Amino acid sequence: MFEIITNDTLQEYEAFVRAHPKGHFLQSHDWAAVKGSWKWEAVAVRSSEGKICGALSVLIRKLPALPYTFMYSARGPVCDINDRETLAELEKGAAALAKKHKAYAFTLDPDVLSSETGFIDSMKSLGFEHKPGSKDFDGIQPNYVFRLNVQDKTEEDILAAFHSKTRYNLRLSERKGVTVRLCGKDMLADFSRIMLETGNRDGFITRPQSYFETMMDALGEDCRLYMAFLEDKPIAGTLAIHYGNKVWYLYGASSNEHRNVMPNYLLQWRMIQWAIETKCDIYDFRGVSGDISPDNPLYGLYNFKKGFGGDFCEFCGEFTKIYKKSVNFYVNSMLGTMRTVRRKLVLFKNKLLKKA
Repeated sequence: MFEIITNDTLQEYEAFVRAHPKGHFLQSHDWAAVKGSWKWEAVAVRSSEGKICGALSVLIRKLPALPYTFMYSARGPVCDINDRETLAELEKGAAALAKKHKAYAFTLDPDVLSSETGFIDSMKSLGFEHKPGSKDFDGIQPNYVFRLNVQDKTEEDILAAFHSKTRYNLRLSERKGVTVRLCGKDMLADFSRIMLETGNRDGFITRPQSYFETMMDALGEDCRLYMAFLEDKPIAGTLAIHYGNKVWYLYGASSNEHRNVMPNYLLQWRMIQWAIETKCDIYDFRGVSGDISPDNPLYGLYNFKKGFGGDFCEFCGEFTKIYKKSVNFYVNSMLGTMRTVRRKLVLFKNKLLKKA
């Protein structure tokens, strides 16, 4: 039997998600504070002993000018993915939330590998449409990531598994005088400036400084800003999150200047060290392209992350339960048009910047 999480059971929910091997910061209540335009709800299922054995965090967003909402669960559910009974109860809980909030559709992208075909079959049998992940970054969450197993390993163990070129660049960065510091919100202006520089160079839209401020406020000590300096000048930075048994590299930025001193290698190493210090099982480098051909423009990102010795992981993709087909068709048509326009605007902006 499912239950909807209330203030009375929120602490128990959080403790379960944080302790579970499938736990994810995107399933936490704290993350909902970062997503201010979304409403947060969660459902849970209890075992025969009365303890939570499955959980699902749901973000709910109202459509503009329409009396419907869209529900989304990032990297849920948190449970034994082979326990179909628990999955079925969580689906019933999601359906109850959909009725309560007039949702036209519900999408989730689980922290489950594509090789877990039994889970995929279970989700299909529960009425979800399955969309395998794209090789590009078309999904809400990246479908391909590198994950480094750091469980019970020392720094020496991890370093020994790096590609020799990665170890060389890491040591080069230190020899050239790059230092990495843990910073507070006072450095977010520099981080955001460098992030905008990175976005203009690599052709992606960046978050405003206020978003990163909200993130650091909401996640507290679970969120760290690392900044790389050369002669006291900030030249690169990263935002990382520790939650449960994992540390995630979430955002990274590097200035156009001083890229030759390889600050990104030292930044990655400091975040990996955080994962080791906190007794984590996994350090997650987050997204890469699934197209790993050398002529892919994103191959450099893949090659950079690959050098740290992690596992190349493909997730199972997205699952969607449609509650109102006509509304879903209308919204998807509008979103397709908006994405096309947005993509063209980004390309046009990048062309102008290159000419400038």
